[in-house]
Amino acid sequence: MPPSSSSRRRRGGRGGRRGRNAPTKSVPADETETRNWAELPLDAISAILHKLDHVDILMGAGQVCRSWRGAARGEPELWRRINMLGHADLEHELNFPGMAQAAVRRSAGRCEAFWGEYAADHDFLLCLADQAPSLKSLRLISCYDVFDDGLTEAIMKFPLLEELELSLCPNVDDSGVFEVIGKACPQLKRFRLSKNVFFDYEAGDQEKDEEAMGIATMHELRSLQLFGNSLTNKGLTAILDNCRHLESLDIRHCFNVTMDDALRAKCARISTLRLPNDSTDDYDFIVKSPIWRNSESFLGDYVGSDSDYELGSDDYDDYCDPSRYLDGVYEDELNDEARMLLRGMRMLMK
Repeated sequence: MPPSSSSRRRRGGRGGRRGRNAPTKSVPADETETRNWAELPLDAISAILHKLDHVDILMGAGQVCRSWRGAARGEPELWRRINMLGHADLEHELNFPGMAQAAVRRSAGRCEAFWGEYAADHDFLLCLADQAPSLKSLRLISCYDVFDDGLTEAIMKFPLLEELELSLCPNVDDSGVFEVIGKACPQLKRFRLSKNVFFDYEAGDQEKDEEAMGIATMHELRSLQLFGNSLTNKGLTAILDNCRHLESLDIRHCFNVTMDDALRAKCARISTLRLPNDSTDDYDFIVKSPIWRNSESFLGDYVGSDSDYELGSDDYDDYCDPSRYLDGVYEDELNDEARMLLRGMRMLMK
């Protein structure tokens, strides 16, 4: 005979609910239920990934399991705005340019912004040019493997670009690049070109203003930052005369500019103005002292103060002796042309 309802209630009822005074049974820690992250629904995984840094996704979160890898690779929206900033400490441990290419490919042609630190080289730029026709924002910081030719080739593919940053990219220094940018990117509104340090090199004003003249072709600029640039009053005047929509101008550490009455009058229409000697407390990067031509640090900083050899010493002459670099070079390892050059050099040094 089945138990009565009253007996069921005495034993705890259908749901196993204990009486008011019944003791609670403890569950050992190793028997508690653990969440199976692989079984999360796709929209939940996607929501988690959207809150993570793209480098973190490429390194770990996107490798958790098959479902997470699928979500990280199969959702182009996740890669529409790629941010790989803030990981400079991993520069020597990770292949940032390779990771950047993977991120761009996952965008499936929908990438509108790429921000990277140590994350760009020639191959990456070509990949970006092919995969991101709708790119609107490109920020490259400390990208030492970005050169004029690669940037020039890639920039031609970004007609919708509205923001460009080239900070601490020392190998982008051909003035012609900036004129190409001005012509290829007619919608460019924000441009940032930050140098590592202001360097007072000996040159005529025309050479010092070459970059400024290229920037002057960017007619739709609203915001311009030139930190540590060599431009003079002439170059700044060209920018102000041709970039009529400028609202923000930052020329801190541009010590070849002297703000005379004429320049101040031209700058009166600019709402946010930072001048060469203004405070750098809010500058994003390390601020280095300018290198002046006549200073004691000029040769030390740019000729090699850390060298073990002193200029003019016998040790330095030995260090520069070409013969020391020919030791261990064997003709049978060279092609015909190199072999002839090697023989000629050895004959000259006899």
